[in-house]
Amino acid sequence: MVRKNKRKGASESSAVVRDAALRWSVEQRLAFIEERLFWLGEVNRTDLVRRFGVSMGQASVDIARYLARQPKGVVYDKRAKRYVADASFRPVLGAPDPARFLGELRLVEAGLLAAEDTLIGTVPPFDATPAPERKIDPFVLRAVLMAIRKGCALHVTYQSMSRPQPLARVIEPHALAHDGFRWHARAFDRETGAFRDFVVGRMSRPRLGEAGVARPRDDHDWHTFVELEIAPHPDLTEAQAKAIALDYGISKGTAKIRVRRALLFYALRRLGLDLRPDARPPQEQHIVLVNRHEIEALTVRTTPT
Repeated sequence: MVRKNKRKGASESSAVVRDAALRWSVEQRLAFIEERLFWLGEVNRTDLVRRFGVSMGQASVDIARYLARQPKGVVYDKRAKRYVADASFRPVLGAPDPARFLGELRLVEAGLLAAEDTLIGTVPPFDATPAPERKIDPFVLRAVLMAIRKGCALHVTYQSMSRPQPLARVIEPHALAHDGFRWHARAFDRETGAFRDFVVGRMSRPRLGEAGVARPRDDHDWHTFVELEIAPHPDLTEAQAKAIALDYGISKGTAKIRVRRALLFYALRRLGLDLRPDARPPQEQHIVLVNRHEIEALTVRTTPT
């Protein structure tokens, strides 16, 4: 009797897993239908078949399931044999996410995602400004990740920009950070006795070492957040300032950007706020740092080691 109960429990558990997977796959297809209607204005059964490999019958069921939610502005075009969305269409599953859509374009551009694997299964013509590929040795990255996970020291050969030749360093990584261009390991540096940033691409010959002596929670600059208060450049015209406010999500005159103190230098540089407002024409420097005096009092020059 006990064995039967065990089998029954295992069977019920498997059924729950299968049901959860089924619900997830259905939700993905419904989201695909809505994204196609919103971003492209149309969808049909073939789109689902090509994207998910389901049968025509299943595609019909999925579209019917979505239409049962009564989205406004969706009609069937008999001539085109597809559902189309007019200007009154409003999503019913959730708010559209431009960041996700545009983020997928960047992944396609970088060769990390195929166009047919994007959420809507297709992409418009697009391009991006070229950027040098920052090479990272996969074995170095693996060693950094292992050191973070195990809380141990990492022996590396590191090329600092303040020294002419690479030197042996012992660091204790506890986090990864990206400054918009490069990946860094945030780590305790045994040579200086301080938490610093090390560019992963400048490391070589990694070797895991003994247990770490530093505590990640003692990296106060990493765990402390500050707010950058930004506003449109005061020398822009009223119309230009309104456009910049819309572009940066500025309401009621200012907007706040939360950033780790350890990444403050990089954030200011990337936003062009590391220079005074009059260093560039307002048409080039669209925003200014309202709380500049407060931030300058905090700024620690956290340039890479």
